Amino acid sequence: MDESNNLNAYITKIIRLRESFQEQVTLLAICPNSVAVLEAAIKAAALNQAPMLFAATLNQVDCDGGYTGWTPAQFVAQMKSYAAQYHWDGPLFPCLDHGGPWLKDRHTLDRLNLEETMQKVKDSLEACVQAGYRLLHIDPTLDRSLPRGQTVALEVVVERTVELIAHAEKIRQELKMPPIAYEVGTEEVHGGLVDYARFELFLAKLRQNLEETNLLYAWPCFIVAQVGTDLHTTYFDTAAARRLYASLSPLGSLAKGHYTDWVENPAEYPQTGMGGANVGPEFTAAEYAALGDLEAMETALCRRSELEPTRFVQTLEQAVIDSGRWKKWLQPDEQGKDFQDLALERRAWLTQTGARYIWTNPAVQEARQQLYANLKMVMPDPHGYVVNHIVASIDRYINAFNLFASINLFKNIE
Repeated sequence: MDESNNLNAYITKIIRLRESFQEQVTLLAICPNSVAVLEAAIKAAALNQAPMLFAATLNQVDCDGGYTGWTPAQFVAQMKSYAAQYHWDGPLFPCLDHGGPWLKDRHTLDRLNLEETMQKVKDSLEACVQAGYRLLHIDPTLDRSLPRGQTVALEVVVERTVELIAHAEKIRQELKMPPIAYEVGTEEVHGGLVDYARFELFLAKLRQNLEETNLLYAWPCFIVAQVGTDLHTTYFDTAAARRLYASLSPLGSLAKGHYTDWVENPAEYPQTGMGGANVGPEFTAAEYAALGDLEAMETALCRRSELEPTRFVQTLEQAVIDSGRWKKWLQPDEQGKDFQDLALERRAWLTQTGARYIWTNPAVQEARQQLYANLKMVMPDPHGYVVNHIVASIDRYINAFNLFASINLFKNIE
């Protein structure tokens, strides 16, 4: 079997590298929340000779296009197009992140019941398998039908996890697709798996259920668990990570961290045996910052020419306001306030954070292209400036995770 795009084989090799050769590596999973981020990630993979994972949520990429505009097939096609552009034939792993009921915002907004949202998830899994995804994160830890604050029973989480894995495997076998890898678990408190005893019980029950349904061959290579980081916390808990490695590596699995954005101690991920880590909003911030730089350049250019400034950031901010997405991150003392009533620093943060949802907004795209057109009078490639800014942000994790030139490292391990 060709192992170049087999994630299960990579996890086995990471464990072997650590235990037999004292080499410590963590795989990087980038959330492809824009065209520029996807391009930058593939350019970074090529420049660094490193494997790259792409963790796409159903909000980002789905049968309806998501907020990126990509279906799973279009996403994989775009990934391959950039790989050809940068002459990269190394491993790129398209992955599904948080595939489970009500984890797509549309399912909640449309008030879908359990049967309806599960069917939608199964439809999405089928599209992902058909498109050639290499990893599916199965995450049925949210249940909108329960009273607010009540977590899903552990047995139910296991039952729905196995149901979704069984469906994906049925589709894969019908399509005669090669084996794919699975990821389970959640770092979210609502999932009820943050407590370590419940986490271990979840794994035991999952293994038993997979064995009883003849699906043990699909045992997940990644287990998501709480390692200290979340939306507002950026310090990685090394003690928790070491404990997870000791529990998971004998099972042939490794822990995968989410919320790795802006983490303060990324070099400790490989040191403690973390198998993978997801990064997303940080690269949106890099894209936003680069575009802000370009607007400042354009402003200076317009002062010295007949050009009319694009006012790109103003257009972007208005699109974020119109989308309503900014309300998702309001603090308790900000609830009920209009956007313009917030402090300037908070408005900038909300625009930066919400930008990933509206990069494909027609007005934003038009303003961006006009910004590029104006600047092409004085610089050869404004888009390349943005991509390279994101690449620099990605490089921080590639270096911290010991991924530079790691293709040769993986090739040399049987």
